[in-house]
Amino acid sequence: MSERNLLLEIVTALEEQGLGHDEYQLQRVIDIEALKQLVDSANDDLEVRFSVGEFRLCVTQSNVQVLAGPE
Repeated sequence: MSERNLLLEIVTALEEQGLGHDEYQLQRVIDIEALKQLVDSANDDLEVRFSVGEFRLCVTQSNVQVLAGPE
């Protein structure tokens, strides 16, 4: 799990939903290093959910998923 690039996974998930890289500043929403440490140290039952603009994300030890976007 230590080789995981969580930042890249989150950015990719957002951009796959159509959010341009210039439409958000991820560092204002979440501390990526703290999130990575938390997720890496927990079991796969842990889910961390947060919003980036109108998008809701869920991060687990094995997955980054966009749960909802703009209607």
